[in-house]
Amino acid sequence: MKGLLAELTRALRGGSINVVDLTAPLSERTPVIQLPAERGQAWRFERSPISHYDALGPEVYWNNFQCSEHTGTHFDVPVHWLSGKGLDDVARVPPRRLGGPAAVLDFSLQASADPDFLLQRHHVAGWEAEYGALRVEGWLLYRTGWDRRVGDPASFLNGGHTPGVAPDCARWLAEHTPILGLGVETVGTDAGQAASFADQPFPCHWYFHQANKYGLTQLQRLAELPPQGALVVAGPLPIVDGSGSPARVLALVDRA
Repeated sequence: MKGLLAELTRALRGGSINVVDLTAPLSERTPVIQLPAERGQAWRFERSPISHYDALGPEVYWNNFQCSEHTGTHFDVPVHWLSGKGLDDVARVPPRRLGGPAAVLDFSLQASADPDFLLQRHHVAGWEAEYGALRVEGWLLYRTGWDRRVGDPASFLNGGHTPGVAPDCARWLAEHTPILGLGVETVGTDAGQAASFADQPFPCHWYFHQANKYGLTQLQRLAELPPQGALVVAGPLPIVDGSGSPARVLALVDRA
């Protein structure tokens, strides 16, 4: 093996690159979004055994499972929303767009003080002035400290009060920056109160998917990433006509 791949392999084996798993473990306790009663509801993760080293299969343990495409740490694609109708489903996402450089914007102190905190354009501008421009085909990862709540589903969902992105900021990020998507620690890319936004309900879903951009949700351990410099790779299932998929999301971080 020669070239860049050989260098990467040596760095991974030698420990000079750290692999950070940004994925929340998927189980029956994984929180799922709660919608109004008149709407369709996302299924929780559930499983039933096919066999467990027993009479149904003495030599094998395996399960059937069911869940929503948008359960746990998951990947949102444009067809998930009306504004992205006709664009990428999960199976059609180009493989090169599953990975990219990460910009980590840390607003955990603000979200701790106000669970309805909204990221504004001036917050992003201030971050860029300190750390540099958002990268082309990169992920914007929005750290709010919400991953600390994932072990308590009621606290995680918080009665619909969770941080997000202001509508004008979401539109600007989607239409006027070169990023390929938004990653968050909360149950969805939009704020918990986004259904009530007057100018554009669910602006992250609407504007990002309209622009053929993606979403990552329920991420963890963003505190272990630098503001710039990590490489993030997402691995959703290539579900034909799928609107999203549970995903394993990894970050490569230089230890130097």
